[in-house]
Amino acid sequence: MTTTNVYLDRIIQQRWIAHGLFWLFFLLVFTLFASLNSGKLYDHLVNYLAMLPSQMLAAYTLNYFQVPQLLLKRKYLLFVLSFGVSVYLFSAFARYCVVHLAEPLIRKDFSRESIREILSDGGYLFTVYFPAVYTVVFIMLIIKIFKERFEQKHEIEVLQKEKVHHELQFLKAQIHPHFLFNTLNNLYALTLAKSDVAPAVVMKLSDMLDYILYQCNEPTVTMQQEVDLIQGYIDLEKLRHGANLQVTFQTELDNPGTPIAPLILLSMVENAFKHGVHHRIANPSIDIHLVVANGILDMMVENSKVPKQLMEGIVSTNQGIGKVNLQRQLALNYHKRHHITIEDTEEIYRVSLTINL
Repeated sequence: MTTTNVYLDRIIQQRWIAHGLFWLFFLLVFTLFASLNSGKLYDHLVNYLAMLPSQMLAAYTLNYFQVPQLLLKRKYLLFVLSFGVSVYLFSAFARYCVVHLAEPLIRKDFSRESIREILSDGGYLFTVYFPAVYTVVFIMLIIKIFKERFEQKHEIEVLQKEKVHHELQFLKAQIHPHFLFNTLNNLYALTLAKSDVAPAVVMKLSDMLDYILYQCNEPTVTMQQEVDLIQGYIDLEKLRHGANLQVTFQTELDNPGTPIAPLILLSMVENAFKHGVHHRIANPSIDIHLVVANGILDMMVENSKVPKQLMEGIVSTNQGIGKVNLQRQLALNYHKRHHITIEDTEEIYRVSLTINL
């Protein structure tokens, strides 16, 4: 953090510093503008210093009592009465300070008005001292309104980002046990059959869980990492199904380091294996094509389907936590930057995804 940012942050956090700079700024601005024609810088500075207490009292009364406690709470009559009385009193107080404090310092021969004369001349107070006092008061009110609106908007944005973050973490937490459950089922089947590939499955599973549980905590990972994850998952399924399973996985990455939100693509692949590789399919096949070029990802996952006459008792390909997670993660990570299409025919189920990374 630079020295300038440190000072700005301190000013924002210390309200008294911000308020002090506000009053100093307008004191100097009003003094300089008023002295442009007359050239009497000292005289105008003394006059504005004399009016400063009434301006401050009027500003804080309006901004921190009359508006929030009366106007915003719809106590309109009390607000009008209070504002009218305060205009009269603070204008009179400003006139008193100018006459009895400022003018003795800048004028020699003058007739000093009494308090009674000041209070009785309402027309002069309203036409001369009301604008002099309340111009800066209304400026503070406008700044305060914009500041509160900005803070509200910022707070809403922060809450929305936190909501998105927590929801993404929840979705990832769902993916972990979902993936683990499916893979352990596969491993269980292999151990029951006393398959020699079971140890290899355990090693593959260990590597993939290490990636999913520990390396996916960042908002993005590289495309190469996701490709390796998909390849590991495919290898696991091949170990389970053997030569009966035909899988094609083709990738074209112009930049393997292209960032992507983790675990999004795995849901598509996992869904294809879950519903496309079934013992009732004679020759199950899955085709996966992944292309990333100029920051645009195009992925197609196609799997064979169970014949319609054998569908009884089989979960629909349109169901499952994988697809739900995929759609939600896309909405959260790539809102309005992705397009997904699904083609469901008698023989194949194809999902095509495009993401502007």
